[in-house]
This record gives sequence, C-alpha cells and structure tokens, in this order.
Amino acid sequence: MRLVLFTYKPGVMPGYFYGDIYVAKDWAKEFYKSGAWLKCRASYIVERISIDGGMCEECGEELGYIVHHKVLLTPENISDPEISLNHKYLKYDCKRCHDYEEAHFVNKDDCRCRFDAAGQPVEVAPPHK
Repeated sequence: MRLVLFTYKPGVMPGYFYGDIYVAKDWAKEFYKSGAWLKCRASYIVERISIDGGMCEECGEELGYIVHHKVLLTPENISDPEISLNHKYLKYDCKRCHDYEEAHFVNKDDCRCRFDAAGQPVEVAPPHK
C-alpha cells in the first residue's frame, strides 16, 4: 500500500491517505477525535438519512460515505464551531464524489497529475477528446 502525503497549503486538505484510509494532520487529529466532532458527524448522518436515506449529496446515486467540510479546515478555523461543527457547512458524499472534490484527486483517470513510486507528483497530459 502506497502512502500519499498532502501538506497544508490553501486548497489542500489537512491530512493524507494510507490506501483508502484518511489520516488527519497533527493539528487536526484532536478535532477529529473530539466528542463534539463525533456527535456533530453522527447527527448530520442521521439528518441526511431522515431526508433521503443517506444518499450522496453530490450525485444522489450512492450512499454517503464521508461527512465533508464544505469550508476547508485550517489551523486558524478548526477551533471555530461556526465553521467546523456547523451542519450548514457539511455535506455527505459517497467515496467516489468525495475523491473528486477539490484536493482529493488521487490517481483518477481525469486527474492532471499522478504520483511516481517515490510519491512525487508527475504531470499527466490531458486525455484526448
């Protein structure tokens, strides 16, 4: 299993993937383990299940898989519950749609870069149409 690292910069999610497992950056780990986040996440999923059975809010074709923050969490805003714990700024995505969100492109067919064996980004020419 290859480790794909993402470092914090605007527009890039605060963590990395180990295979299909998302691991939060050090500054976000405490938040994602907190009772406040776990309760917020659970209540949002329950809300989505009551609305449409828990379908993906992006495509509506698959069941939701992950609660996604619409506002990118940063070290500066992660402690602000109006941003990090507000249902207004969350959405329930299936795995496929979540991976296509900004900064989640990892070896997708329409991705503009891939990663080599050393984990370095390699530009890919756009597909022929």
